[in-house]
Amino acid sequence: MSYKRWVWVAAGLFGLGMALGLAIPGGIADLMAQDLAALEELASILGPFQISTAIFIFLKNASALLFSFILSPLLCLIPILALTANGLLISFVSASIIQQKSLGFLLTGLLPHGIFELPAFIMGQAAALSFGTMAIIALLSRRRRNKLAANLRQNLRYLVLALMLLVPAAVIETYLTPLLLR
Repeated sequence: MSYKRWVWVAAGLFGLGMALGLAIPGGIADLMAQDLAALEELASILGPFQISTAIFIFLKNASALLFSFILSPLLCLIPILALTANGLLISFVSASIIQQKSLGFLLTGLLPHGIFELPAFIMGQAAALSFGTMAIIALLSRRRRNKLAANLRQNLRYLVLALMLLVPAAVIETYLTPLLLR
């Protein structure tokens, strides 16, 4: 399957997660609110306008993509879980922010860095799904094993591109987004 189709699969899984996030019942929402409080505490420690915050954000996002790519041959479980869980979390948090603040506040906080971060995430996870699937196929079919190296090279290029997109996303999230949300 072409990489373009894997991008559509990844986007579909992300969209499925978003739909699930909007359907979360109140009891589960209360449990997730505790996790969000811990994230807010971490955010207050890092703080805006610090290079350490930008580095932390980049390393967190990059390590998540790398972890997913490396473990993708394990039935593609990690990329599938990452896509659906992140979609779920974004839609859940977005609905909460819209209720507490406004849609404009949400878009102001997400769009500037999300223009880079969301495509990078979907591209990186599509590469992980493509590589993981080819690794599984190569394990099961001797005829297809010779295609694994080419698939790995191609998907590493997409992964590097996704990682490069995470750099401006982290810088924007650290330096521009806090200015816009004031």
